[in-house]
Amino acid sequence: MKKNLIMLVIVSLIALNVNAQDNKTASSNAEKFSSKEGTLIKKEFEDVGSLKGCKIQIVTYTDMILGVSQSAVRFEYEVASSYSSDTKIAVIDADELEGLLKSIKIMMDSVVNTFPQIYTEVSFKSRGGFEAGCFYSKEKWSTYLKLEKYDSKSYVWLSKDDLVALNSILNKAKLLLK
Repeated sequence: MKKNLIMLVIVSLIALNVNAQDNKTASSNAEKFSSKEGTLIKKEFEDVGSLKGCKIQIVTYTDMILGVSQSAVRFEYEVASSYSSDTKIAVIDADELEGLLKSIKIMMDSVVNTFPQIYTEVSFKSRGGFEAGCFYSKEKWSTYLKLEKYDSKSYVWLSKDDLVALNSILNKAKLLLK
């Protein structure tokens, strides 16, 4: 009986560890498609616009053996430090774009024009770890994009006006995805 209990605890801990690792390596469906093994993948990048140094593109992955493709919106941001630079990348699946656009519209129309009495956060998160949001602190709203879930250096800080520009760029991307 004691052996069974110990085995149950060990199996549970292993399952929790595997789940935690899976959460750290979250990927969009397009990224999963592009990393398929045993096939030839072509990647095409079409520029849509840029904002605060963040390049926004349509990326199309094509399995050249099966002849099937999948497209997504790609964000690329170069972060420079005193010793090196690093490129932060996020990919938003086409089926998530509408939710991101609605979220940005709500932030523009309803959220950033309010004055909460307490610290407040509002955010959209994609399955791949991308985040767009804002928070109210010290009597003002701060808006941002966070390209990589576990990387504090992947923030792109935006103004209220930048939300309007982002909305425009993403609507253009939506037309290109169809």
